[in-house]
Formats: sequence, C-alpha cells, structure tokens
Amino acid sequence: MNGFEKLTCVGHRVLCLGMLGLFFAIPSVVFAEDYQVLRQRLAKEVAADVARTRGYTGKGALDERVMHVLGTVGRHRFVPAELQSQAYQNRPLPIGYGQTISQPYIVALMTDLLEPEAGDVALEIGTGSGYQAAVLSRLVSQVYTIEIIPELADSATKRLRRLGFSNIEVKNADGYYGWQEHAPFDAIIVTAASSHIPPPLVEQLKPGGVLMIPVGPAFQVQQLSMVRKSIDGEITTRQVLPVRFVPFTGEH
Repeated sequence: MNGFEKLTCVGHRVLCLGMLGLFFAIPSVVFAEDYQVLRQRLAKEVAADVARTRGYTGKGALDERVMHVLGTVGRHRFVPAELQSQAYQNRPLPIGYGQTISQPYIVALMTDLLEPEAGDVALEIGTGSGYQAAVLSRLVSQVYTIEIIPELADSATKRLRRLGFSNIEVKNADGYYGWQEHAPFDAIIVTAASSHIPPPLVEQLKPGGVLMIPVGPAFQVQQLSMVRKSIDGEITTRQVLPVRFVPFTGEH
C-alpha cells in the first residue's frame, strides 16, 4: 500500500502528494518542558508516514541519525510566536512573505535522501525560517543556505546565530546560481520547483554527491528528483515522489 490517496503533505514552498498520519491536538499554551515530549511524538508520526509511503520512496524507515535530529531540534523556535503551540503538528506553518516552514515529513525525507555524513559540506536553496538548515547542520560539517527574500534571509541569520547554529551561513541571493565560492558541495537541497535541473547546481555538486530537487511545470505536479554525480562525473536522476512546489523566483 503506498497510501497516496486523498491526503497531502506540504513542505517549505511545497505541496507533496503524500499520506499523513493523523494530526494530534495540541493545547493553545505549551510549556517548555512539554516540547521534548511533542518532538518525540512528532518523530513517531513521521516514521509512520515514511513507512506508509515506501511504495514511492523505497524507504521503509529513515536513518536513525535523521530521526534523532528531528526529535531534538526545536521546531517551535522557527515559527512565529503565535504559532508555537502548533509547531509539532506534522504540517507546514506560515512564516510570513507568503512562505511556510516545511512539513516535518518532507524535511526528514529530503534530509535522509541526501545521505549526509559528518564531514560533508551542504548547500540549501530556500532558507525560509532556517529550520531545514538547522536540521541538516546537525548531520554535516557546514551548511551554506541561500534565500532570495531579504527579510527572511536577515531573520534566519539572526535566529540561527541566536540559537547557536554556528556552522550555518546564510546568503541573500538567487539560489539558481548556487554559491560558487564554497563549491563543490557534497549535498545540495532545493525547496522550489524548476522546469529543469539548474546547470550551476550540477556543476557545483561534488563527484559522489547528491542533489535533491523538485522538477516539473509550475503549479502542477512535479517529481521530487534525486540527482547523483558519480566519481567520474556521470549524472543520473531518479524520480522519488510526486510533489507540488511553487516555482523558483528570481530570473528563472
């Protein structure tokens, strides 16, 4: 059973046709000591969603390191104050400027598919509030992340610095062109849809690296795609999951 029937799962600038677990009720006021319990509950819910969608992804479970980070990074730190009581629901939440923080299922799945290692250097396109970068930063050596909306780039920089994520650097720019200064990257994750795989990102991917990107027409169903560059530079692409992301902004 692949479970992709009527429910949807939404990530940062993404609508993914996925099977969700039941949303759990969270009181309007959540005390600090309750957040850890809620994170662990969310991790179990994401694990159940992963098992239900294995017909698409080929994964019945995610790397234990990814699930551990999902259960420890405080998602409530990355949402507006008035939405903190909803932070551990398995769904996206608005963060302003027409954008959202990703659904935890999508964050966990895409992070896992990058196959992160402790010494890796990763590039993220689409910082948002900084949550995806924060999760990834606990699994790799360094994260460079690009956000095209100046206000979000600025707030994410301040937030990540305040929370002690010292191995993340944020840049306000058009992510289509990547970040040549810090290339090549072991892993690249993209959170906006493109009609094609941007050549600059492929060029900046290290041999042996993985690029995760939604590819397809704007505002229609796209395919979450895994792009691999072999040690000898050969490019292969595998479609993982039907998704619906908003398109790249900027020139492309």
